[in-house]
Amino acid sequence: MSKAELNLAALGFALPVAAAPVANYVPFVRTGNLIHISGQVSNDGKGGLKGTVGADLSVDQGVEAARICGLNLLAQMKAAAGDLDNVVRVIKLNGFVQAGPEFYDIPQVINGCSDLMVAVLGDAGRHARSAVGMYKIPLGFAVEIDAVIEVMDRR
Repeated sequence: MSKAELNLAALGFALPVAAAPVANYVPFVRTGNLIHISGQVSNDGKGGLKGTVGADLSVDQGVEAARICGLNLLAQMKAAAGDLDNVVRVIKLNGFVQAGPEFYDIPQVINGCSDLMVAVLGDAGRHARSAVGMYKIPLGFAVEIDAVIEVMDRR
């Protein structure tokens, strides 16, 4: 088990199975040492967290939804890199929150994913990011987050 997976287990989380695409796209694309990971929604395999943060869902539920996205991103990272310890750096996260009309705590919600990346990957998990409120997210999920990561050279 990788050091990152041990950190994840110490936090009380298990790495989910990397989700298959639900439309005409691939889960990730590697170019050189960069991997672009397609958006991962707040689906935990038990239905996940759906709804609108600030209307149907609380901030805390939004944070949990972002954490679920983070777990799904980590699963894709492992699938793409072979091992989470091959992740050199999380370069950027783009976070999208299905937000109610008067909801502005979008950065706080996306912290659910950002905090998880740092807790699991250490300094390699520190990243640039965007946090955006959206009218709708696919399939009604509360949060979607994509990522760009750097991995070790294959040579």
